[in-house]
Parts: sequence; C-alpha cells; structure tokens
Amino acid sequence: MSDARVARSRRFLVCEPRHFAVQYAINPWMHPDKPVDVDLAQEQWQALIGAYRAHGHTVDSVEPVPGLPDMVFSANAAFVVGGQVFGSLFHARERRPESVHYDTWFKAAGYDVYRPESVSEGEGDLVWTGRYVLAGTGFRTTREAHREVQEFLGHPVIGLTLVDPYFYHLDTALFVLDDDNVCYYPEAFSPGSREVLRRLFPDAVLATRDDALAFGLNSVSDGRNVFIAPRAEALAERLAGHGYVPVPVDLSEFHKAGGGIKCCTQEIR
Repeated sequence: MSDARVARSRRFLVCEPRHFAVQYAINPWMHPDKPVDVDLAQEQWQALIGAYRAHGHTVDSVEPVPGLPDMVFSANAAFVVGGQVFGSLFHARERRPESVHYDTWFKAAGYDVYRPESVSEGEGDLVWTGRYVLAGTGFRTTREAHREVQEFLGHPVIGLTLVDPYFYHLDTALFVLDDDNVCYYPEAFSPGSREVLRRLFPDAVLATRDDALAFGLNSVSDGRNVFIAPRAEALAERLAGHGYVPVPVDLSEFHKAGGGIKCCTQEIR
C-alpha cells in the first residue's frame, strides 16, 4: 500500500540548538535540575535535518540567539499558509522575545508578518489540513487567536480543546498525515472535540497514551514518509499498516523540554 502514498517536497524552517537548555519550567516535561546534553542535542538535530534533506525537502535556518533556549522549537514561532505569515505571541514571557527574531527572518525573506493581539503559539496549536485550520486551545493559544487566524487567512478554523497538560500543544496530540487524514490521541481532547475529530476524520489513525508520551504524535509527514520518534514503535507499526513509511529520528534530548520532531520544524507553505 505504501507505493500508493505520495510524498510531496516541503520547505522547513529550523533553528540550531546552539543555546538549547532547560532553564525554566513552563510545561510538565521541563525540570531545570535535569541538565541537557547540548552536544547530543546538536547531534540529534543534525540527524533530523539530514533526514529531511535525504527525502528531498528544503531546509532553511534561523540564527539562534543567546538567552533564548527554546528558540530551537521553530514550529511555535509562526503559522504560514499561502505565503501569509501569522506570527506568534507566546503565553510564557520567557519565550516572547523569540517572536522578534523569527519575524525579522520572515521579513528579510520577503514576507509580511501579522502580529496577533491574542496569545498564539504558531504551529504548536495551528495545524493546516489543506482545506481548513485545526486550532488547539486549553493551555496556550486562545480562542480569540483562532478568530484572528480566520480573519487574517480567510480559511475556516475549527477549534479543538486540549485537556491533558502533558499534551499542552495540539502538535503533541495530533499531526496531519496527508490531505485526507490525520493521526491523533483521542483522550488528549475534550469530549466535544473528540466527536468533531471523529466526524471530520472517520478513518484517522488513532494513537494511545503510550504513543503520545513517546512523542509519537509530534511527528512530521510528507504524505508518505513519517518522521517519528523511535520509541513510538507501536504507532510506527500502525502507520506502516496504513501504507505510510516511518522514518525514525531520535530527538529524545529535546523531550526534556517537552518538544520533539514537529516542535523543531516550521513548515513554510
């Protein structure tokens, strides 16, 4: 079945983890008393970039800034659809300076950047399906930001409520497989949001809590290849059974900050 899946080349924006560290705690994964192995983080990050390029994807990079240890999580910096850039306004004050540097990169690349008035954390909570935007709320991005996204982009926005603090961003609980389907962990969502997802994606690949805790849902798919955490073995097998090709990439050092593959990957559409 995998031969029927079609990979499409993507353009990704990333940020080297030169200054990556866990210096504060803004989610349940973060423990400042547990040191980060920066050399290992660099090695893992380079492996991710190598995997993207080996599969035909373009990778651009933002220069990391000292004092911004979470800047490596480029997905949180913006949401880009059709060349329109909806910027970020982070919930945590520690991360708010990151937005300036990403905005500068986008403007230098020729993009106009919309500055949200409400808390919005980019692709952390905003997921493009090819037809509409799935938008998470509950811990970070606000419903007011959902309205801003719809007004700015002119695409329908479907709000989804997250209820488990371990899955504080939508991209820790759901990812898009292709133009027709998604993979998600149902119990990360409120009952009403689960029903919405069931109706929208009746053939979705469903994940377990173990899959989600292994950062299996913080994955990136190009329509055929799924770049996924190696510990999410059961989910990888399930995806393979649906015709996708798992590409394991270990970003375990970034799990200490509550991030993984998708968190380190901003897609420019």
